[in-house]
Amino acid sequence: MFVDSACKALQQLHFSSSRWHPLRWSSLPGSSSNLNFSHSISSSGLSGHASDTAVHSASDALSKQIYKCIEVTLVEQETVGLIVLNRPEVLNALSEDLMHELVDALRVLDSMQKVGAMIITGKGKAFAAGADIKDLKDKNIADIFMLEFPSKWNDVSKIKKPIIAAVNGYALGGGCEVALMCDIILAGEKAVFGQPEINLGTIPGMGGTQRLIREVGKSSAMEMILTGSRFLDAQEAYQRGLASRVVAGSNDELVKEAISVAAKIALQSRPAVVMAKAAVNSAYELGLHEGVKKEQALFGATFALADQKEGMSAFIEKRQPQFVHT
Repeated sequence: MFVDSACKALQQLHFSSSRWHPLRWSSLPGSSSNLNFSHSISSSGLSGHASDTAVHSASDALSKQIYKCIEVTLVEQETVGLIVLNRPEVLNALSEDLMHELVDALRVLDSMQKVGAMIITGKGKAFAAGADIKDLKDKNIADIFMLEFPSKWNDVSKIKKPIIAAVNGYALGGGCEVALMCDIILAGEKAVFGQPEINLGTIPGMGGTQRLIREVGKSSAMEMILTGSRFLDAQEAYQRGLASRVVAGSNDELVKEAISVAAKIALQSRPAVVMAKAAVNSAYELGLHEGVKKEQALFGATFALADQKEGMSAFIEKRQPQFVHT
């Protein structure tokens, strides 16, 4: 969760640092005009009420946002939202401002009817190497329980549409927890996952103790959390099921692959995708019997969708479906 202890632990790893190149989309292999960056927003500030934004004005709301810790871009004909954590000088440490902006941007993108999926990645050699100690060191127990931190940060997990974490380097502490709140993790070759909070006399506070055990098992989760010095590289994260797969190549190639996956999701029926995500996530919270009941209820609900009728008709007629997202 914390960047200072993360950096100390990283000194033991001897990973070579990768040089970050700005996202030069026109130079990426296979790039095309559908990577539309005309709606790129790199602004500084936050609204705090994005969830109340009407769907029809969400795009306008996003364009008016002023963010100083993240960059937000719409790609693939504005069907995919790309969020870049932009504090590379401190390994994208998760300050309160950054997390407020991240949650705000996700809510706005979630409310945009045209957006079907989102991506979170980090600028530089880190996805996010932990929370910002400067924001935390003087807080007391009342601050933690009475203020929005850290419960507010878990709002990342409340976004309805799918979120892909393109983990391009260190995902430690809070950075690992943010990745765990996403629906799909694509790991770059230099990805490193860990929970070193114990080195600072504290524990994970954004769901790390709860989500990590579900991904890597109790024994590995305990070793990672209790020692603060056990890390997973990209290949082990993939082998244990923490990451969906490892993407070879540069950070640019990782983000391009994440966009490709997000674009495939965005082609599907929006309400069906949201229902599918809700059904899968219910496995975290419900027993098998109750989880299957929820799945059956959501399955039945899809038969009220115009997209279900279109999808099945297209299959029978041997053509591509034209989903209208209703």
